[in-house]
Amino acid sequence: MASMGEQNGVVSTRPVMADNKSFADFEPAVKKPKRNKFAFACAILASLTSILLGYDIGVMSGAIIYIKEDLKINDVQKEILMGILNVYSLVGSCAAGRTSDWVGRRYTIVLAGAIFFLGALLMGFATSYAFLMVGRFVAGIGVGYALMIAPVYTAEVSPASSRGFLTSFPEVFINGGILLGYVSNYAFSKLPTDLGWRFMLGVGAIPSVFLAVGVLAMPESPRWLVMQGRLGEAKKVLDKTSDSIEEAQLRLSEIKEAAGIPQECTDDVVKVQKRSHGEGVWKELLLYPTPAVRHVLICGIGIHFFQQASGIDAVVLYSPTIFEKAGITSSDGKLLTTVAVGFVKTITILIATFLLDRIGRRRLLLSSIIGMVASLTTLGFSLTIIDHSHEKIPWAVGLCITMVLAYVALFSIGMGPITWVYSSEIFPLRLRAQGASMGVAVNRVTSGVISMTFISLYEAISIGGAFFLFAGIAMVATLFFYMFYPETQGKTLEEMEGLFGKFIGWREEAKKLKMKKTMEVNGDGTGNGQIQLGNSTTK
Repeated sequence: MASMGEQNGVVSTRPVMADNKSFADFEPAVKKPKRNKFAFACAILASLTSILLGYDIGVMSGAIIYIKEDLKINDVQKEILMGILNVYSLVGSCAAGRTSDWVGRRYTIVLAGAIFFLGALLMGFATSYAFLMVGRFVAGIGVGYALMIAPVYTAEVSPASSRGFLTSFPEVFINGGILLGYVSNYAFSKLPTDLGWRFMLGVGAIPSVFLAVGVLAMPESPRWLVMQGRLGEAKKVLDKTSDSIEEAQLRLSEIKEAAGIPQECTDDVVKVQKRSHGEGVWKELLLYPTPAVRHVLICGIGIHFFQQASGIDAVVLYSPTIFEKAGITSSDGKLLTTVAVGFVKTITILIATFLLDRIGRRRLLLSSIIGMVASLTTLGFSLTIIDHSHEKIPWAVGLCITMVLAYVALFSIGMGPITWVYSSEIFPLRLRAQGASMGVAVNRVTSGVISMTFISLYEAISIGGAFFLFAGIAMVATLFFYMFYPETQGKTLEEMEGLFGKFIGWREEAKKLKMKKTMEVNGDGTGNGQIQLGNSTTK
């Protein structure tokens, strides 16, 4: 666990720099530097990969109306077509960890864009259901690559002062992609049926072209460069992406320690043990984890599972169906109301990015999931009333639409972005790529199951019953998060090691760390009021 918390952009207590500074000197609570524009630009470009998934989710929700009519598919085929991309993306997400350790984070992003480009073209030119499924398979691989690599790269390039802000960008662009997909549905809905859905799916290739070109202007991740022994290049990237030269030095020191490179090594290129391609990582993650790694793994996988199991993809993918059940029957009405869903999701995720580094992860997450429970329960109630009524009930229809919008807003303000921020923060450097890929795999499997069974689910237990079920899952998630998830905002390596590994007792440890930090900040007569977390002999 020598590297735990490294992605927080903070240096370990071993070794301490000669000037006795630590990352506490650069935390937002102590000093609020201006946003690093270069890191901001890198995070934007990397996170653009997430727009591919968002666009596919959004556009398929409307395109399926016309696909069903043109290709004459049944409800089971419709379910499979809607959700299978999430299962196919497993291939990409599982391969992305090893690929990103092999060729680097940057070229993995380029590869994600290229694969999705091919998949979008195949879907656009599909002449049959089987042909369309091939296109979904190829696009799914690209989505899997994009989902795994975007938060990893962004976390590794972000300075400590804006880590939460920047690592929430992938979720921002997922929501932006969903909105673009909804708008595309409405824009092409006036075309002939056999052309409209093909244009909706095919134009998804355009963003991937700009993505692949733009990413070539990005630097490689400094963490990956150090793991390859390319210290000179890593130092240049850190100088550009840190808020100060001192912080860049501290970040480099931390990454060198995590990579097993002696601190006295200052050559531009050094030899390192080639262990960054997955050797021993799976054993450390799954077979012989330390208590801290086990806690991190459960938290990382758990948050991805509950993000999808609480029903977000069912709402987004099947929003036209939900609004139809609520009493909106015209195609234009369903598509326009769906655009409103995308607009609300995009606005609220933008608000969330500015709250992550101010309010903290845990508080936002719990507030979000509690609100989701309330909105899902109310949505289930309103749909049940409508389902059992023989005439249109305006107040129930209005309540249903309001609760859908409230649910997606509450999801996007907390649960949506925090899933990616939290899971990209807590894994140590050596385990990060594989740990992140496991989280994405669970995310996609859960999403695929929900997406491919939603129609069968609501036919079996009613549309209202389906949302009562999602509300119950969200209640379980609330208890899970409250019990096991410590706050990670601004935590140093030492604090991370103390918090993770104690499933129940982490609160007491957090209180002790807070008291210790307060004493160190105030000064105890020996530290002159400076934050001193260790000394050069600490091991």
